[in-house]
Amino acid sequence: MIDHDPPGSGQRFFGVVVGIVTDNQDPDGLGRVRVRFPWLSGEHTSDWARIAAPMAGPSRGAYFLPEVEDEVLVAFERGRPEFAYVLGALWNGKDRPPVAADKGKDQRILRSRSGLQITLDDTAGGEKLELRDKDGKNQLVIDVAAGTITIQSDAELRILTKKKLTLGTADADLAVECKNFTVTCSKLDVNGGALEVK
Repeated sequence: MIDHDPPGSGQRFFGVVVGIVTDNQDPDGLGRVRVRFPWLSGEHTSDWARIAAPMAGPSRGAYFLPEVEDEVLVAFERGRPEFAYVLGALWNGKDRPPVAADKGKDQRILRSRSGLQITLDDTAGGEKLELRDKDGKNQLVIDVAAGTITIQSDAELRILTKKKLTLGTADADLAVECKNFTVTCSKLDVNGGALEVK
């Protein structure tokens, strides 16, 4: 099959090029962006470009939409600039990674624009999984080395369920420390070998 250029088409561009995202409000809701190419023309903007994403499929996949002004790596289908694909985003001298290279060599980090962060820390002897907000005041930390799970909240902490809630410490103690302790229920059963109230 002979591949012909469509009427009015220009030069083809093979390989990959760098572009800057100008718009990510896809009118068709397909998760596409428009990109300008400073090396080609400061004014030229691409058609809506599809984004290569891990596990993309019907209502699934890793959804990371590039922000306006993000630097991205672009390829063209059969070299045609009207069929652009964004392969990924790029860090540069202005937009740096979320962690320094020397500190991040054992870390995998997912950080949002507002600073919400998931950290997978594979540091030998200090393995952790962290979910935290931008200030670190609210976080969940699974500390593999210490064998602990810590939930920290700077405000109210809620555990809500429509079914049974079980707190099990069969081989250990359960300690509750608070200023005021309130229990509201329709029926209260207390079973124990010894009950001590101070």
